[in-house]
Amino acid sequence: MNLGMPEILVILLVALLIFGPKKLPELGRSLGQSIREFKRGAQEIREELERSVEVKEEPKPTQAPKAEEPKA
Repeated sequence: MNLGMPEILVILLVALLIFGPKKLPELGRSLGQSIREFKRGAQEIREELERSVEVKEEPKPTQAPKAEEPKA
């Protein structure tokens, strides 16, 4: 679903009519801060998951099997 220029203009016009010219910049700033915080939180979760996967993927050191001594 792509928004074209006419759709964006209609949305902005409706927002301007509902909230007024004084409140609109404040709402835009709040929306921008919310999106930034959401992206930051998502990035932190992604990094934590990657770290936990890296820890699990590290091979555990195993001892080589001892060679059997020949029976005489």
